[in-house]
Amino acid sequence: MPGIDRLVSNKGKYNIKDRRAGLITNATGLNSAGRPTVDILAEMTRLTRLFAPEHGIRGSLAAGEKFGGGKDDITGLPVISLYGEQRRPSKDALEGLDILIFDIQDAGARFYTYLYTMAYAMEACAEHNLPMMVLDRPNPVNADTVQGGILNPDFRSFIGYYPIPQRYGLTIGECALMFNQEFGIGCDLTVVPMENYRRAMYFGDTGLFWVLPSPGLPSAESCILYPGTCVFEGTNVSEGRGTAKPFQAIGAPWIDAERLARRMNAMKLPGAFFRPHYFTPSASKHAGEHCKGVEVHCTDRDVFDPVAAGITLLFVIREDYPEFAFLPPGHEGRKPMIDLNTGSGDIRLGKKSLEDILDGYARDSSKFAVLKQEYHIYE
Repeated sequence: MPGIDRLVSNKGKYNIKDRRAGLITNATGLNSAGRPTVDILAEMTRLTRLFAPEHGIRGSLAAGEKFGGGKDDITGLPVISLYGEQRRPSKDALEGLDILIFDIQDAGARFYTYLYTMAYAMEACAEHNLPMMVLDRPNPVNADTVQGGILNPDFRSFIGYYPIPQRYGLTIGECALMFNQEFGIGCDLTVVPMENYRRAMYFGDTGLFWVLPSPGLPSAESCILYPGTCVFEGTNVSEGRGTAKPFQAIGAPWIDAERLARRMNAMKLPGAFFRPHYFTPSASKHAGEHCKGVEVHCTDRDVFDPVAAGITLLFVIREDYPEFAFLPPGHEGRKPMIDLNTGSGDIRLGKKSLEDILDGYARDSSKFAVLKQEYHIYE
């Protein structure tokens, strides 16, 4: 049961009755019976306003699409955008609140912006002396496995704000505890834990409803690939946006699908299979063009390393196809997207071999796996 269920069953302990509350949420904010957190808190508190992350309060907007505030069509509550001109709640936005509550399903990957919507809100609450509560939810790719390299602070952005790996192996509530202590936010934080949760659980093990946290993650399976194949956002290769399998379908008009699949399968990456795949994106890169590439399948999630698979696939495509290119800096800052996604300039600059990159990732993962244990809530 997610944190919202625990909040309801322990009303006396958390005592938010009659407090003027703001809520950061979207369509994923549901209890275990599928009831929206908005409706539940409207009965438990004096729910005053809503705050919307990337993709909007109902999760329908495209990646990177900025939006302003307004009014929620269903509840009639005012909605303040945290993905427009401002990404931190302002003093005026927090004025009159007694508490700010966060309830959003995360994706388990460093470059997913909900983590930093939460972190920015924590910073704002610390600055304005407002308590904050995080209602915990499962990490869809388990809260145990750590994979990838630690972000270099020189490459800090809204898709990578703190020095954590691509796959960090914590729940969003545990991340809040770590951010607050390890990175010195220091807000008055309460994390409401889940019940009956175990660290090794993938989302399919929880019995909860999967509500896509953003249009690019339509299934819990897509989250398994996302920590690795998201790197293609920084290239001229389609990561499958505009298809039914974003972050699973990787390709471009100039790739030989059969050859790429053979090359990748010959590497025998644990738990991975690469199937020749043909697709025509309806949106994003190569929209309306016939693309050829691979669909990445996880055949054994216990040994599969999506970060290693994604980086290996990128290296192979870069080596075999002269048409391959990294994209220039975009809307997330002065550095190229590939640098922001990978947390360094190493891959773009080509000064390190694939083996060197993966060895560095292994060292970083081992180091972070020890650090994060201090913030574990669950066994």
